[in-house]
Amino acid sequence: MYLYLDANKHITRLRGFFMFFTNSLVFAEQFGFNTNLLETNVLNLAVVVAVVIIYIGDALKSLLANRKQTILNNFQEADKRALEAQNRLKEAKKQFEEAQAKAQQITDQATVTIERERNQIVQQNQEDIQRLSVMQKEVLQLEQQKAQSELAQKLVKLALHQVNEKLTQRLNASVHSAINNFQIVLFTNFKPQ
Repeated sequence: MYLYLDANKHITRLRGFFMFFTNSLVFAEQFGFNTNLLETNVLNLAVVVAVVIIYIGDALKSLLANRKQTILNNFQEADKRALEAQNRLKEAKKQFEEAQAKAQQITDQATVTIERERNQIVQQNQEDIQRLSVMQKEVLQLEQQKAQSELAQKLVKLALHQVNEKLTQRLNASVHSAINNFQIVLFTNFKPQ
C-alpha cells in the first residue's frame, strides 16, 4: 500500500512537470522562441527522459527494494515453515516408531498370553478328562454293584419263592414230623464249646 501511494505521488509530480513544460513551450512560442519541431522534440525528449530517470527511477528503486525485501521475507518465512515442518515430521516419525514398538510389544505380550492360556486350557482339559475318567469308573462300579445287588435280591427272592413253593407242595404231616424229629436230634446232640 505504501509503495502504491509513493508511486502515485511521483506520477502526480511528473504530470505537473509535463504540464509546466508544455505551458512553457506554448509561452515560448508566443515570445519568439525556437519553434523548430525537430529541435523542440529532441529537447522535449531529453527533458522527459531526465524527469523519468529522476522521478520514476527513484520510485522503481523503491518498489524493487520493497519487492526484494518482501521476497526475502517470504523466503525466510518459507524456510522457517519448512524447518518447523521437518521438526514436526521428525516428531511424527519418532511417535510412529514408538507406536510401532508399543504395538509389537503388545503383539508379543498377546502371543505369550495366548500361548499361556492355551497351555492352561489344555492342562485343565486333561485334568477334567482324568476326573471324568475316574468318575466314569466309579459310576460304572457303583452301577455294577447296584445291578449285582438287585440281581442278588431277585435271586434270593426267587430262591425263597421256589423253596416256599416246594415246601408247600411237599410238606405233608409225615415230612413235617420227620423234620421236627431231625431238628430235635440236632438240638439234643448240640454241645456248646
